[in-house]
Amino acid sequence: MKIAIAGASGYTGIELLRILSFFEDISINQITSRKYSGKKLKEVFPFFRDSRYEDLIFQEELDVDSSDFFFLCLPHEPSVEIVKSILDKNKKVIDLSAAYRIKNPLAYQEYYRFEHKYPELLLKAVYGLPEIFRENIKNSDIVANPGCYPTASLIGLYPALKEQFIEETVIINALSGISGAGREPKQQFHYPESFGDAYAYKPTAHRHIPEMEDVIKHVSGKNINVRFTPHILPISRGMIATISYRTSLNKKQLHELYHLMYRYEPFIRFVDQPPHIKHVAGSNFCDIYIDKDERTGFAVVITAIDNLGKGASSQAVQNFNLMTGREETYNLLNISHLGILYP
Repeated sequence: MKIAIAGASGYTGIELLRILSFFEDISINQITSRKYSGKKLKEVFPFFRDSRYEDLIFQEELDVDSSDFFFLCLPHEPSVEIVKSILDKNKKVIDLSAAYRIKNPLAYQEYYRFEHKYPELLLKAVYGLPEIFRENIKNSDIVANPGCYPTASLIGLYPALKEQFIEETVIINALSGISGAGREPKQQFHYPESFGDAYAYKPTAHRHIPEMEDVIKHVSGKNINVRFTPHILPISRGMIATISYRTSLNKKQLHELYHLMYRYEPFIRFVDQPPHIKHVAGSNFCDIYIDKDERTGFAVVITAIDNLGKGASSQAVQNFNLMTGREETYNLLNISHLGILYP
């Protein structure tokens, strides 16, 4: 199977290269980057020296005819058109942008400032969160890989949503490493600006809100609002989400519900203390801590993921495994020990 990675010089593209380079039964034959077009992979990223793809050359544009399976690590608007061209060739694609995550096309005008041209493909796309949509992913030609904030949040909400133990607004405070903003230089992420600093941003209208509410409605059948506040931490990668919602369940019942729902999930780990970002760095795991504040009636669920791993690229590989009939955990259980973590 020939694999293409579009936008392979970004953080998610590099992480895909890192993981997929250990797949001996595939061949990565296309990597694209307008910035590094014509350069060899090892020239741009020396840590890929001595890998099987060290001499692979970045090309400027994607050739849809030359590969069998596509990973898109591109901005949202270009992905809309490229996904359409791939599907027209009856090939499979995992899109890591938000271009196909939300079913309502009007959300793209409100939150992303562009009109989605292919609403029929929005209905065809499967949201790539295996813990919720595993069987749909297996049979899909287009998987919309979730955002990192929604991954950490929805995993923390799913059992209670599915069993109808959430009735009203959920409150999510999430903290992310700087890599979530991408590799393009921005002043606020420049080292002297970000070191020793932390702050909230877009506290009332973040783009991931409609994505989360879309899945919440699908799972629960209810219009449950999300009160979401994202924060930036002065670290390169990793994410913590603290999720609160009122529930009639006590602490013991919450534990039983979550452990029962996730008992067969290979990448869900329960912890007895609030989780640490360092414990999931470079991995596809999501660590979950569950508690109940009896004084206020709020459940408190805290999740930790690697925003570039389970929040992006390793989750894309998990979806790839499902879409291609592989064991879901194939080459994913020990990826934090495989080579360098970048950034």
